[in-house]
Amino acid sequence: MRHGGKILIDQLAVQGCGTVFCVPGESFLAALDGLYDQEAIATIVCRHESGAAIMAEATGKLTGKPGVAFVTRGPGATNASAGVHIARQDSTPLILFVGLPRRAFSDRESFQDFDITAFFGSMAKWVGIIPDAERIPEYVSRAYTLALSGRPGPVVLGIAEDMLFERVSVDDAARVRIGEAQVAASDVELIVAAIDRSQQPLMIVGGPGWNKALQAQVEEFSSRFQIPVGTAFRAQGHFDNRHDNYCGHFGVGADVELASRAKRADLLFVMGARLDEITTGAYSNIRVPGGDQFLIHSQSAADEIGRNTRADLPIVASSASLGAALASIGPAAYARPSAPGVHNRGQWCSAARAGYVEHIIPITTPGRVKLEQIIKAASEMLDDDAIICSGAGNYTAWLHRYFEYKEYGTELAPVAGSMGYGVPAAISAKIQHPGRQVVAFAGDGCLMMTVQELATAAQYGLGIILIVINNGQLATIRMHQERHFPDRVIGTQLSNPDFQLLGQSFGAQTERVDETTAFRPALRRAFEHDGLSLIEVIIDPKAISPRSRG
Repeated sequence: MRHGGKILIDQLAVQGCGTVFCVPGESFLAALDGLYDQEAIATIVCRHESGAAIMAEATGKLTGKPGVAFVTRGPGATNASAGVHIARQDSTPLILFVGLPRRAFSDRESFQDFDITAFFGSMAKWVGIIPDAERIPEYVSRAYTLALSGRPGPVVLGIAEDMLFERVSVDDAARVRIGEAQVAASDVELIVAAIDRSQQPLMIVGGPGWNKALQAQVEEFSSRFQIPVGTAFRAQGHFDNRHDNYCGHFGVGADVELASRAKRADLLFVMGARLDEITTGAYSNIRVPGGDQFLIHSQSAADEIGRNTRADLPIVASSASLGAALASIGPAAYARPSAPGVHNRGQWCSAARAGYVEHIIPITTPGRVKLEQIIKAASEMLDDDAIICSGAGNYTAWLHRYFEYKEYGTELAPVAGSMGYGVPAAISAKIQHPGRQVVAFAGDGCLMMTVQELATAAQYGLGIILIVINNGQLATIRMHQERHFPDRVIGTQLSNPDFQLLGQSFGAQTERVDETTAFRPALRRAFEHDGLSLIEVIIDPKAISPRSRG
């Protein structure tokens, strides 16, 4: 006989959960009791429910397994909704457990009660309420299955306070196994035929289900067929940016020449990426519902193909399956001298690469501290496998443009564009990979949304490096104001704390960079410090966005 909280935590251990992020609440006391002696699961206590949910979402990105968070009802759950929304738009497996009032109090608007299904229904793949303790294994098994199947995403489970106290005898459900959509041999033949017909192909990669082996397979495929490869929004780590075929990213700070190249391509091979608003340049780089280009689009879920545009060759397959199939293509397919357009493809690919190389040459922006040089320095100094975390704001345009990502799993940022993501994500990354460098970039506005989680980093001794880009404003909104309503600025100026003192209050080693040349020594000292580090970089408010070529 086990109480429901113990059954729930034991079931999470069976499913392979290694970490639970939570803000403790009285509505799931029995679950906390279950965590007390469950050695397989680490319990991370966070300072705000949004931080807990974001940490769980980042864990899902890093591991490919559902990140798990526990929050209490009402305000706790609504605070956590930011992480659920990120998981939805980023296709990340996540399971959020929400403590609920006692079942006898349901539908009475009791203390902190709310309609969990109505609230999360438009964001989650499934919202369920576990009716009694005997069905906990069933519901957890289903939650893991749905979070991982097809297009991964978030699941929300309600757990009533009294249900968790029930003592019952029930067996644990076995660990779930997920069916993987496999690519058909005929589809691979059609891919090769489409490439043979093409003189100006372009590949766009992104989405979930990647790993380092898959990255290597796609890099080799692109080399064999002389295809330039761009990355979807916030998927720059899917392809080595130093590779001869890498031509840039489609996202914030993207090269306008790359967008033009996408429009001129006669073949677009989109592998794993959603054709979302940012990746498509507000649905302009790729015509909706379709255009003159031949479009190959692969997704692990059939209903994701054709959502925004019509595919000429839709492929329902996991990226891992498709990558293995591309790697197995025999040399006869890519060595045929008679294949039309091969020579032009080589020129097209070289030109695309040259455009990217030119785009990342720093162009000077106003002020004593040049953010373009700061990002280039970080790119050169950090390890190839360093994990770079960021949230949202104009500072990320410099990061996307000037940082060269080398390995899969090194970019941790929200496709959903959520501010405050960087610090919680960095905490999750350091927990998962304690031996790797973890750096969080955050604007002054971005940081203050989840700054309390620095206490979490300090509590667990996590040596993350936080680089605060301080320009005293919400620069993205200021940029749009200047564009649409020049000289009528309102609501975007910030009064900030002393970030040096703030960092020190959490036990961080702190630095202030007022000159570009001061950054490299400060970053070296952060490498040498065994603990939390904060580097504040003072940016001129006039440096509102990176400057374009020409």
